[in-house]
Amino acid sequence: MTTLHVIAHSPFGDERLASCLRLLGPQDALLLCGDATYALKAGSEPFAALQAADLGERLFALEEDLQARALDGQPAKALDYPAFVELTLYFDKVNSWL
Repeated sequence: MTTLHVIAHSPFGDERLASCLRLLGPQDALLLCGDATYALKAGSEPFAALQAADLGERLFALEEDLQARALDGQPAKALDYPAFVELTLYFDKVNSWL
């Protein structure tokens, strides 16, 4: 079963991102939104963890949240809200890390 994991909390305040990365299956994907997009700040520890996870085309971020935080979003694919909804339909399950 494929899962889209959604994280909205800052990777600097708790271990949600690290826990999620440990549980990701080979067909699962990760969507960063809200303060979780700070994980895409180059040179940071969370950024290094994302690079080590080698998610490739399975890493996404909400475009609006990237813009609000002045992040370019690399290496994640930036999505608008309609694309986010479409992405949720692709996976069997969506897991929000509250």
